[in-house]
Amino acid sequence: MPEHLLITDFLHAASDPETIESQRLDKPNYWTADPSSLLTACTPGRFDLGTGEDIYASILPAIEVAEYEIILVTCFWARSRTLDRLIDSLRKLSASAIARKRKVDVRICFSSSSLWQKLFHTTSLDGSIVPASRWPSQLGLPAKIELPGLDLEIKSIFVLPFSVMHPKFIVVDREVAFLPSCNVSWEDWFEGCIELRGSIVAQFVRFWQAFWADDQSDGYILPRDLSQRVGDSYGSPHDIDQTQALFLPSPHHRHPRFSFSWQAAVTPPPTPLNVFLLTALSNAERSIFMQTPNLTAQAVIAALLAAVERGVDVRIVTSEKLMRLEQMVTAGSTTARCVQQLIARYKSVDRQHGDDHDLEAGPLLRTGQLSISYYTPRSAADAESNEPVQSHLKLTVIDNEVVVLGSGNMDRASWYNSQELGVAFFSCDFATRVTEDLRVAMKGREKLMFVSQR
Repeated sequence: MPEHLLITDFLHAASDPETIESQRLDKPNYWTADPSSLLTACTPGRFDLGTGEDIYASILPAIEVAEYEIILVTCFWARSRTLDRLIDSLRKLSASAIARKRKVDVRICFSSSSLWQKLFHTTSLDGSIVPASRWPSQLGLPAKIELPGLDLEIKSIFVLPFSVMHPKFIVVDREVAFLPSCNVSWEDWFEGCIELRGSIVAQFVRFWQAFWADDQSDGYILPRDLSQRVGDSYGSPHDIDQTQALFLPSPHHRHPRFSFSWQAAVTPPPTPLNVFLLTALSNAERSIFMQTPNLTAQAVIAALLAAVERGVDVRIVTSEKLMRLEQMVTAGSTTARCVQQLIARYKSVDRQHGDDHDLEAGPLLRTGQLSISYYTPRSAADAESNEPVQSHLKLTVIDNEVVVLGSGNMDRASWYNSQELGVAFFSCDFATRVTEDLRVAMKGREKLMFVSQR
């Protein structure tokens, strides 16, 4: 299977000596010696859309039938209907493990559960193991004695002031991975999740081992029969009938690196996720679709503006009023303000292109179309029983052939401070499936606020 040109460009950028040196102190950074190690393959399964509770309802059946190990990584943890469902599944898993007379290892990793927890959390990246005595009071989980079939360990990592560990993923028996956009939390937001099998599952495990397990892999040795089965299922990044993919970590950075409004925006850290997204946006030839909870990262806005200047059509779906206080604190602005600035700059560019034309041939370069919509819940008559009130999906599609899913928002916090994780998929068929599923799910949930004339 030939490599997509974008993969070649990404690997070239990621191998730059300055890029590698800038990641020397990052944790994790195991890929810096060989960025091509992030190249992988997968077999995408179900792509689910709905609320966080809906998403977990689709994942939990796989958790309930685990035989050896569950790795569950989330950012926010809160008492919620989602947590209630998860607890029910853990009880079922414990009971089946007792019946098989073989415990299941369960590793739960999170970053934030309350303001108090974050204020007094250790700043060490070793994190904090939550004692079993505090599972019920702090996390709303059953007492240890109520889950006798599970070897359960819970760990949290958070670094003040803004460095949450934002990835969300679940790995079951190291055979299947789920990449949701939602947390174990109460928000009724519009979310997505992709199920993945193949060699990419090993990438999720490697990331977890390097950061959450601190490379103490000896403590997580799988039974021989599963190790053999997992090794067989991982396969090669070039397996036939699998989708090429790039695993894209983005380590946290504690320093906010703020800049004032009259200063040029500080270049974002060249993490694999940041480098890939900027490379993809700059290489787009026909179209860019982006659905993001917020849009305040100036590097992204500049890349989108450069794309429409090249004649690329750009469509954005975002949220008008999601986490505005957080946006002001981390970005000094809001999505609504940044959207208005983008529109104003677009109109200026469009006018300039209109002035630069040949009297006989017309405009020398067509400005791409810009379309921006805000997510809005369906009307009461059309709404579902648990209608999502905001959009929390993170999705970018380039030229209808490259798809990026994961935890990263197009806001300043994700680009400069938070730990993030994304996956890029290189497949026209997969891009078509994702965009069509999203089109159906988003019907009646968009409010068009700007569209330029072609």
